[in-house]
Amino acid sequence: MSLIDGRTDDLDQVAVAARAWHDGDSLSDIGRAAPFVRPTGRFELSGPDPAHRTESEWQHLRLEASELPYPWAPAYRNLIESAYAESALRSLYPFTSHWALRFSTTTRPDLNPTGPCLTANSDGTFEVGRGLLTPDLGLFTTPGEAVARAVRELSRGPMIA
Repeated sequence: MSLIDGRTDDLDQVAVAARAWHDGDSLSDIGRAAPFVRPTGRFELSGPDPAHRTESEWQHLRLEASELPYPWAPAYRNLIESAYAESALRSLYPFTSHWALRFSTTTRPDLNPTGPCLTANSDGTFEVGRGLLTPDLGLFTTPGEAVARAVRELSRGPMIA
């Protein structure tokens, strides 16, 4: 999981960032030493509280979704934002696999997947399924419909993911 991100063509700056990381500098200090570096927002926490870790991961997903350059990015962004707006999903730890949004009752590194999997398609449709990339619970035209379906499925009880 990336804690910092950035792009540069200046290999000297990459070396500066690597040295700062090696020396144990904080993420913000690494960013000051090598301005192309930016913290991803992951795990910049004051303690091990699972609720804070969950919120941190949601913020990372939201930031990541807002910056994606892919043609399907707007649909994916809308799905992430719709899921975040739903308290039943927001209380779960979010994670992605193959750009599919999944949920866990525990935080990393020991994920306990629960509930359905949500995906956004390049045609602007949204899928909900019991397994990874399996739309067996429906294909929807809005992210809100997909999220509502996921919440209904989640309320039915645990799923084997």
